Amino acid sequence: MPLPKIADARSLSDQDLEAQILAVKRELFQLRFQQGTRKLEKPHQFKHARHRLAQLLTIERERQLTASQPKAEAE
Repeated sequence: MPLPKIADARSLSDQDLEAQILAVKRELFQLRFQQGTRKLEKPHQFKHARHRLAQLLTIERERQLTASQPKAEAE
């Protein structure tokens, strides 16, 4: 199973991006819970979820920076 592509995440709206971030954080919580109870069957899902979360947070930060740049130039 390949890692998720960042181009997929870039096409999301801001609201969808927030929803995806929360969903991935919940998924990571569930994976940690499964690991603690020894019910985790696919440990590679940690890598995929962390990778996806990093992508989503990077895009969110990029959007925050581009939104604040015009304000800084106007001042």
